[in-house]
Amino acid sequence: MSDVWRPIKAALLQVHSLVGLVLALLWAVVGLTGATMAFEDEIEASLNSQMMRVEASAARRLTPDELIARLAAAGDFGKISAVTMVGDPSAATRIRFARSESGTRPSSVYVDPYDGHVLGSPRGEDFFATVRKLHRWLLLPGDGNGIGRKITGSAAICLIAMLITGLVLRWPRRARSVKTWLKPNLGLRGRGLHRSLHAVIGTWVLPVYLVMTLTGLWYSFEWYKAGANWLFARPQAAAAAMQSKPPRGGATAESKGETKTETKAEAKPLAFDHVWSAFLQQENNSYGRALMTLPAGAGTAVRVRSWPRDSTLESVRDEFRIDALTGRVISSDRYADKTFGERVLASVLDIHRGAILGWPGKLAFMLAAAIMPLFAVTGLLLYLSRRRHRRLARQPVGHLVPGE
Repeated sequence: MSDVWRPIKAALLQVHSLVGLVLALLWAVVGLTGATMAFEDEIEASLNSQMMRVEASAARRLTPDELIARLAAAGDFGKISAVTMVGDPSAATRIRFARSESGTRPSSVYVDPYDGHVLGSPRGEDFFATVRKLHRWLLLPGDGNGIGRKITGSAAICLIAMLITGLVLRWPRRARSVKTWLKPNLGLRGRGLHRSLHAVIGTWVLPVYLVMTLTGLWYSFEWYKAGANWLFARPQAAAAAMQSKPPRGGATAESKGETKTETKAEAKPLAFDHVWSAFLQQENNSYGRALMTLPAGAGTAVRVRSWPRDSTLESVRDEFRIDALTGRVISSDRYADKTFGERVLASVLDIHRGAILGWPGKLAFMLAAAIMPLFAVTGLLLYLSRRRHRRLARQPVGHLVPGE
């Protein structure tokens, strides 16, 4: 090692160690919660398999508003916020509710699409909702509008710095040796074993962690999202993407026509049937699953996301915004019309959790996230070992006596 490189490497080691010590616990929490959610859909489907299925019938399925009316007659469940309709005649309809004045959100319910009979609330929903809040916002007040979102985003940026400094620090003399890079030395003990596990396993998961952090920043910072849209999307698509949702903590009108109808919407709750009819016309009555979400503010534009029957990815979907009072289609964003860059942006969540590679990718990303605490433990042990060696290296200096 050259004399020029030695102080640089020492400085990088200090930065790597101190940042790791400060943020190790936070990264461990985010990693474990991310691993827990990796197969959330599959787990919930298994837990609620009987509740999610009904006996297919030749009878007409009820419209969204008819289902909501039957649900209201069955009891006071709360204010409706979203309805998920499924094209499969043997699938139940899922209805979600808005937050109450206290800030809590009631559990969603499955209903029979033929008679509106309540089938029950899905098991596991509240658990995964809590895990998701911990993963994204650390359960801090304000949820997406609070400081937790900025903390996890800043931690992601720091993790990128850790990945880079870690790679530089462990760069071996035989850089072209695959064995040196990827095979841990399990014959070592103590500090040597800790260093080998920390460095080699860190090399294994480095690409996965880099993908996770770069996609995770999409959900933390608006400037990052705006930059990604500018880089990958067409100008008109980027502008539409930034205006598709109201600012956090507020709401805006979707169009001039929507603004004119806001007063009417406040006097009467919004209905879904106009939206549903317009959506079926847009998709030619061919869909696998459709999620209709009411606006959070005083607008009248209902957001409709539609997945085809053979879709296994969250990103492969069409999206519409339809006026609930008139059934007018305000905007239409079809997956087939997206450019490659826009499809990448639409796939951020699927890339973030490895689903873009199918279940093997999800499994690999889950395992990588689950072993995040390993780096916290081995990193701490290495730090304590270095401090102990420094103390032993210091020679005790006795009192000098003249003449000795």
